[in-house]
Amino acid sequence: MKWLFRTAVLLALLAAGLPAQASDPVGTYTLIDRVVLEPTADAPERVQLWGVFAQADGKPGDRYLPARRGYLFYTIDPGKREVCRREWADFRTIAGTGQAVGFGGRYLPKGRIRKATEKPEAPDPYPVGWGLVKVLSRHLGRQIERDLRSVPPEK
Repeated sequence: MKWLFRTAVLLALLAAGLPAQASDPVGTYTLIDRVVLEPTADAPERVQLWGVFAQADGKPGDRYLPARRGYLFYTIDPGKREVCRREWADFRTIAGTGQAVGFGGRYLPKGRIRKATEKPEAPDPYPVGWGLVKVLSRHLGRQIERDLRSVPPEK
């Protein structure tokens, strides 16, 4: 009986020290317009993701930098080729549908959002995180989706 009491006290103390709100683990939220796989769609080593992106500010919590239009240019993670290729195939499936998704990790390198006029050189490593996640239209999702959709299309 003593062990039950001690366990309950220990769990209560641990729970009291936990933050009230968990941090969003997603690194980048996006609306993808198009996907370019290089050198071929069958065996890509690099990907260009074109659209609008809101990247995590890298601090604990649920804060994201203002959404920006452009493209991300990534190279495959050599140790996670199949994961990268599956996620890139998923991006191709949702491109142009208007479905907002998140990927990568808050504390992983996210890649640089490049301007449309910028030549695709020196790709960033692809941030394998939690996989692609749909943005749900509640709480943080509403705010992120509004921010992504507020960026005007390219002319």
